[in-house]
Amino acid sequence: MNLYETHCHTSESSACASASGDTQARFYKSRGYHGIVVTDHFLNANTTAPWELPWEKRVDILFSGFESAKRTGDEIGLTVLVGWEYTVGGTDFLTYGPDKQWLLKHPEVMELHPNDYFDLVHKEGGFISHAHPFREDWYIDMIRLFPRKCDGVEVINSNRKDFENDMAKKYADSYGLIYTAGSDNHHANQARLSGIRTEEDIRDIRGFIDVLKSGKYSIFDRVYEEAPDNGKA
Repeated sequence: MNLYETHCHTSESSACASASGDTQARFYKSRGYHGIVVTDHFLNANTTAPWELPWEKRVDILFSGFESAKRTGDEIGLTVLVGWEYTVGGTDFLTYGPDKQWLLKHPEVMELHPNDYFDLVHKEGGFISHAHPFREDWYIDMIRLFPRKCDGVEVINSNRKDFENDMAKKYADSYGLIYTAGSDNHHANQARLSGIRTEEDIRDIRGFIDVLKSGKYSIFDRVYEEAPDNGKA
């Protein structure tokens, strides 16, 4: 079975991450993963891209961590795909499907109402999974749910409490939404990892979306006996 990470960050693009794209790729290879989806924080969230830069430069920064991970992935035999984590007032949505060229053509996404953003992504054939929907933190003023606009729900997030993940599963079950699972890995040193497991060899983001929609996968959550040394082991 092939293991795929659905939610991880890089220091090139996410201000809260310490692991580079190169480090993340080597980390996941060392843990037996077949592939990862790099989902750095979007340009309306905790990004390293300064707001005052031109749109094209900001998009370049958003994709820089993915591009670093992909270069390494191509060298070591790890499939590296790209998405991003779009934010609405502290509520996060993993976005899969649209690529860099699409984003360059749509700078208006920064001004759209969330419902309109979701519709635009779906028009492109994209997939939206609500990341850690019941996360609580000091900067989150409320729990926001968009059950009619999301395709899936992250029912396992390796960095969240079991209670929050259990609530996410109840939410997904109540609305018939697709399960996703991800590690939300920022530092390439955590022992608990999750993702999806599939017999299919996923080679591109469309294939990834097709697997999620087909249901031909399982989610997993595991704790390794010890955390590796930033993927260099």
